Amino acid sequence: MKDLAGKVAFITGGGSGVALGQAKVFAKAGMKVVIADIRQDHLDQAMAYFKEQNAQVHAIHLDVTDRKAMAEAADETERVFGPVQLLCNTAGVNLLGPMAKATYDDWDWIMGVNVGGVINGIQTFVPRMIDYGKGGHIVNTASMSSFRPLLGTGIYSTSKFAVRGMSEALRIELEPYNIGVSVLCPGAVNTNIHEAVFTRPKHLSNTNNHVGEEEMKRQKAVLEPGLDPVVLAEKVLEAVKDNKLYIIPYPEFRETFIELHNRVLEALPDPKDDPDMIKRVEALKKHSASRKYEHIQETGR
Repeated sequence: MKDLAGKVAFITGGGSGVALGQAKVFAKAGMKVVIADIRQDHLDQAMAYFKEQNAQVHAIHLDVTDRKAMAEAADETERVFGPVQLLCNTAGVNLLGPMAKATYDDWDWIMGVNVGGVINGIQTFVPRMIDYGKGGHIVNTASMSSFRPLLGTGIYSTSKFAVRGMSEALRIELEPYNIGVSVLCPGAVNTNIHEAVFTRPKHLSNTNNHVGEEEMKRQKAVLEPGLDPVVLAEKVLEAVKDNKLYIIPYPEFRETFIELHNRVLEALPDPKDDPDMIKRVEALKKHSASRKYEHIQETGR
């Protein structure tokens, strides 16, 4: 998507943080932007900013776990601005603590928003983008935790690993429709994601990992040195224009990736020690060719 001016973007979590940074950058690029957020106070604050900028931005109060509401938000977006060509599944929540102490409510809340919310965005908007027939782009927000879990981030990392895998698979499937897919994997960003506990629904409130004022301060201290959301969003804009799969503008993780890469390579057997490898490779090639032919027959692409 080289030319963004006049096109429509839908951004979940758009009232604050990483998503608000995306809204600011894409609006400045001339897009018509819809920001959807579960917190009305964040939407109100964001809209006050955009009115001063005279930007074409529309706000929708939305819980991304509500599939019916997501479809209604898509309908409203089309009525206000037209069909969406850029979807940013950015809304996310976090909860730190050991998995051994986690409750089912902890799992259901984190996975419901971080994975279910992305699924709902894809299920709602991708068929519409395909029917519109003019291509587009999807940006799903994962995390550096989708590559390297840290102590206490087990549930969060699980959700973000899922988003990364989902994005990689979706990119392959949507390529014939000229719809690109990127996965944003940030490290620390100067946001208030630690306040996500304020939006936790009452029916999923059972937890052993209570977040008090001191824990809030500790989390904020880690986030404050991180990238400004607008700076991060400018990297996202570049990735959308260049159709990049990964968006990782954090040089401090280079050694992490080298170590991870080497550990994976070390786990692989030497081909000369496995004479049956050729048979498996040929079978996989035939299967892939068959699936590609079926896809062409189904889609005409």
